[in-house]
Amino acid sequence: MHDPAALNPSTPPPPDAADPASPPEPITPRPGSPETAAADPGADSAQTSATPPRPPGPVSLLVLAALAVGYTLWAAQELILPILLAAFFALVGNPILRLLGKLRLPRALAALIVLIGGLAIAGTLTLQLAEPASEWVRQVPRELKQVGPKLRQMTKPLQEANRAAQNFARAAGGESTAKPVQVVKTELNDPYRSLTATPRYVAQVLAVVLLTFFFMVFGESLQRNAIALLPNQQKKKLTIDILHSIEREISRYVLTISLINSGLGLALACALFALGVPPQESLLWGTMAAILNFAPFVGPLIGIAVMLLMGFVAFDDPGASLLPAGLYLLLHTIESQAVTPIVLGRRMRLSPLVLMLALMFFGWLWGIVGLLLAVPLLVCVKLVLARIEGMEGWSKLME
Repeated sequence: MHDPAALNPSTPPPPDAADPASPPEPITPRPGSPETAAADPGADSAQTSATPPRPPGPVSLLVLAALAVGYTLWAAQELILPILLAAFFALVGNPILRLLGKLRLPRALAALIVLIGGLAIAGTLTLQLAEPASEWVRQVPRELKQVGPKLRQMTKPLQEANRAAQNFARAAGGESTAKPVQVVKTELNDPYRSLTATPRYVAQVLAVVLLTFFFMVFGESLQRNAIALLPNQQKKKLTIDILHSIEREISRYVLTISLINSGLGLALACALFALGVPPQESLLWGTMAAILNFAPFVGPLIGIAVMLLMGFVAFDDPGASLLPAGLYLLLHTIESQAVTPIVLGRRMRLSPLVLMLALMFFGWLWGIVGLLLAVPLLVCVKLVLARIEGMEGWSKLME
């Protein structure tokens, strides 16, 4: 047989038939292969650093997570609210604890003194205010019958104009002037429901008291143990800085606001006493004003409405009936526009829009307790954002 390569000299020899004396062709390693990594140790790190950042999650997941958190906060409010209230009261007592600590008192004994003092003040106020509050509640149905003629006398021109406009609209539309049938619904109160709810409220109050004591005694050691679980020293230092800042600023804020609100309530009580209101009733309305002032915007509006009602019940003259509400509005204006900004300064300034949104959200979520806790929680969020690198703009946005 004839060799095909010999018959056709132009045909190149097969690879196996190459000259063994010729040098082998260099083999270029593929990028990312083990040979490349061994030849260039920095290639792997360069490739890793060149990897594009992970894209953020879709907006739908963020919305679902926010809804899940909101539902959890609402469903678990019987567990969450005692903890938040206890932390709030512990923050109020922390400055006093530090002062007692300088006197070499043990922390447990100092916390017990602060807690007993707070309970004594609250119990004394409750005993002093229980009688006038119950008496006023009993008198309200009877006194409201006298308030009706006063209000009708003050609003008589508006009522006549409104009645004339309604008659004109009915005549123009060809409708009769007969009054529509009104349906009156009655609701029966279930005494068994109130009886079964009382032990639950007592248990929640006791839980708040015990948690407040434990927060004041063991809160500091709990923070240290939690910080020790962090992986590196930088995160530990940042967390300690944030926690100390929150504890110091929130304690200062809550204690200062409590003193300012107490001063507002005392000033209102003195003003009402000067108008001739009995001392116990004056103290009742002053305490109400101090508590409502913890909820900005919403609390003063409720206070003005209550003062209007009290004025119409306590005074016969329509002009004198407006004096309690006018005094309350004047004192609240001085407190909100002069006293609070001077005492707290710019660091605790919050945007009225953000504050109103927070009040609406927490009031809808937790009721009256949410209104009282909305401002401290918002201040806490602002302080945390101000301490985290890259989040300072969100803190400025809340001012």
